[in-house]
Amino acid sequence: MLHRTRHLFVRQLTAVSNAIRAHLAEFGIVAPVGRQGLDALVAIINDGNDRRMPGLVRTCLIALSIQLDALKQQIRILDRRLMGWHRTNETCRRLDAIPGVGPALATALVASVADARAFRSGRDFSAWIGLVPKQSSSGGREKLGSITKQGDRYLRSLFCMGALAVIRRAQKHGTKHRPWLTTLLERRPVKVAAIALANKLARMAWAMMAKGERYREPVALAR
Repeated sequence: MLHRTRHLFVRQLTAVSNAIRAHLAEFGIVAPVGRQGLDALVAIINDGNDRRMPGLVRTCLIALSIQLDALKQQIRILDRRLMGWHRTNETCRRLDAIPGVGPALATALVASVADARAFRSGRDFSAWIGLVPKQSSSGGREKLGSITKQGDRYLRSLFCMGALAVIRRAQKHGTKHRPWLTTLLERRPVKVAAIALANKLARMAWAMMAKGERYREPVALAR
């Protein structure tokens, strides 16, 4: 429930942020994408000396900015609750050691998967999340398509975000210690590589939960 409530607040936060940007854009007031750009727009809303918008428009935007602050505060409260739970749960702490798996994903996995041994393999677990490719066979030939997206949408999004974070870090600091990822990025676009990496992370997480193991860094990464 902590995760679902937080996810709802995050979606509402995105909706309010987009509304503020859209309303101000009608008056030619825009800002860069990201938190700093949004903060700059809120500062304009609260600046009574700015005459680029009518008083009624400012009243509406102030109401939206108040809602924005309230949502941010609630998300921070839930984040602290999740972090407290993460610190006291041994499985969460083990999962946190996997690259791309932070406290949010670790606690979500523990909350969503009562017994990882209910899945026969890491592939079954990954399929449950919706990270395995669709399969279609014709004339004895097996073809793999895009991922099924038929599983847990929330967990899938967290795995994909974690995989993208790993890829961004690898691109920034070099990928020579991640040969599998290096080869993948050479052959596939970043988003496709992120899905493949998310699938790999999900299988690793299943193995650790089902067997009670700790993360062991591959030799290629430990050098």
